Amino acid sequence: MNKRIGISGARSPWWWIPTVYFAEGIPYFVVNSISVTMFTKMGVPNGEMALFTSLLYLPWTLKPLWSPLVDIFKSKRWWIVTMQALMTAAFILLVFSIPHPSPEMIASGRTPSGLFTFTLLLFILTAFASATHDIAADGFYMVVLDPGQQSFFVGIRSTFYRLSSIFGQGVLVVIAGLIESHTGNIPLAWTLTMAVTAVIFALITLYDMFLLPRHKADVAVKSSGRSSAGEFARAFVTFFRKPGILVALAFMLMYRLPEALLLKMVNPFLLSPAEQGGLGLSTATVGLVYGTIGVIALTVGGIIGGMAASRWGLKKSLWPMAAFLALPCAAYLYMSMSMTHNILVISILIAIEQFGYGFGFTAYMLYMMYFSEGEYKTSHYAICTAFMALSMMIPGAFAGYIQEMAGYVNFFWIVMVCCLATVAVTGLLKVDPEYGKVVKK
Repeated sequence: MNKRIGISGARSPWWWIPTVYFAEGIPYFVVNSISVTMFTKMGVPNGEMALFTSLLYLPWTLKPLWSPLVDIFKSKRWWIVTMQALMTAAFILLVFSIPHPSPEMIASGRTPSGLFTFTLLLFILTAFASATHDIAADGFYMVVLDPGQQSFFVGIRSTFYRLSSIFGQGVLVVIAGLIESHTGNIPLAWTLTMAVTAVIFALITLYDMFLLPRHKADVAVKSSGRSSAGEFARAFVTFFRKPGILVALAFMLMYRLPEALLLKMVNPFLLSPAEQGGLGLSTATVGLVYGTIGVIALTVGGIIGGMAASRWGLKKSLWPMAAFLALPCAAYLYMSMSMTHNILVISILIAIEQFGYGFGFTAYMLYMMYFSEGEYKTSHYAICTAFMALSMMIPGAFAGYIQEMAGYVNFFWIVMVCCLATVAVTGLLKVDPEYGKVVKK
């Protein structure tokens, strides 16, 4: 059993899963979460902020267009290391791109998004590189591990992905908040925070460059008699011809609908003053409560979810995980109605909500792996994650405008109603009862 899950040996997954998935998470959270907090603190209105930061999901949505290239050209290892080097360069440039609006403009809450044009372009570059890195990392994971190992390590990889979330949404936000409180200079705080990000990511890139293993299964897909263009086209055609494709797409697009709406408005709700319907927490407090305590709970939920799935299998895990994903959304509805300022209560509620999401998201990840099984599993998994990104991008793009029209309390009621979508699509799935269970020998 220990040998099977890779606890010993020179090519043990423990050597590369931590760094690869930590590196996978950092750019994602910088682009999709740090940007939300930074733009909110810089005074960009909620509507524009949610729209532009949701559009940053676009590379993850479009990545099926080039995902076959990762299958048919070079090794997954080559793509992982190359994309990490490109993102390191982008983070360094981001340090010098952050604008410095005046304190008066920031306080007005009407900072024009046009000031951030070059910053947004670098975020887009980072997003494209990160999406490509995701394709390669997930492909590497699936070609070198068998289904039992994949099920066991899904919690471990989620752990390190979520540790990158603690780093991105917690540590970095706390750093920015502390610098802001000591200097009173919000743009300087985010500039220095981005410099810390660049240094950390560069060190991870160097580690993977030298220590990420080469594996005999990590080769380009080539079938005799077909050109590269033929392989490229076939990867798409075979995906959309899979049995149950319509149900699978409905699940990928609707399972996370409540979270897609909620995610864009969590930080604005926690940061906004009481007269705007928010809790008025400081940047550092949000980094501690949501970005650290919340993400620790999220990580624990992911680990327990992986352990449960490897024991029960995906089929038996679906309904408990769907319930845990949907129900904790009520935490934000309660906070918006009670307007509690008790940090302990806020921390507990956020921890419950994040644990539920971590546990519930495990089923979503495993289903995408299950549906991607076959010759082009790297490309097919990338297409699945593109639909996952689309499921986050479209609702998120409108979340800010919905909140501005409805207010926070009514917005969170809307989120609760959307939990019905999670329940509905879960009921449509048909899954092999044995998939995801660790095979004991």
